[in-house]
Amino acid sequence: MVIIEKIKQMQAHIIAERQKGKTIGFVPTMGYLHEGHVALLKRARQENDIVVLSIFVNPLQFGPNEDFDRYPRDFERDCEMAKQAGVDIVFYPSVDEMYPHEPSVTVKVHERVDVLCGKSRPGHFDGVATVVTKLFHIVMPHRAYFGMKDAQQVAVIDGLIRDFHFPIELIVVPTVREEDGLAKSSRNVYLSERERQEAPALYAALQKGKACIEAGERNVEKVRQAIVHHIEQHTSGVIDYVEMYSYPELKPIQTLQGNIIIALAVRFTNARLIDNIVMNVQ
Repeated sequence: MVIIEKIKQMQAHIIAERQKGKTIGFVPTMGYLHEGHVALLKRARQENDIVVLSIFVNPLQFGPNEDFDRYPRDFERDCEMAKQAGVDIVFYPSVDEMYPHEPSVTVKVHERVDVLCGKSRPGHFDGVATVVTKLFHIVMPHRAYFGMKDAQQVAVIDGLIRDFHFPIELIVVPTVREEDGLAKSSRNVYLSERERQEAPALYAALQKGKACIEAGERNVEKVRQAIVHHIEQHTSGVIDYVEMYSYPELKPIQTLQGNIIIALAVRFTNARLIDNIVMNVQ
């Protein structure tokens, strides 16, 4: 496994591999890897000749009051997990390497960002789209792998690839969960012992909403109330949102029909957790 910190070195390495006819699978991350990331890496390993993992905590996607400085980092542990998952190249640039000067061009996302997490984090997905655009040009992958846990991010990347005509196949991998249903997340380490016991109720609430729909309920507000009630009854967290939209367009819906997402965000003392279910409603 090779660790590369410089953009020009990364590009030269990839160009050489592509000239040999090798396919490149790419998993962009902010590090502090968990089993969700490993699932992406393993899928990339199955489907490509070369697997590239990027580790870069991107300052552009953190708001003024968000946790950039305390975002968990453990590069040595990440490298060990990457090696175990069969990664060929770890791209590990510094902030100065990725942003050597004030950007003259950034990416502005207009669709799919004014709802869910995007509503309370203005500019967040502009930061995501800008860094992913840079990474796509640096790594030049044939396939890029993203987890469904952050379904809004997946929707934004789907639009980015389509609108900018990147010759890249977006591979979406299902959310990886703990045995009790809690979605794997780097931020789970911030939960207290009691909050960790409560947190599986988020996925249980989503399942309750899904069951309501499968039983025939099509009223958005009634399904939403069933989810909210379950969260309030079983956790001490504060609900940020429980919302339903068409997916991946993330447009408001009056009645539950077609491909939809049920998504939620709940704030605990030191962590804000998100989760979702995507389903097709006939």
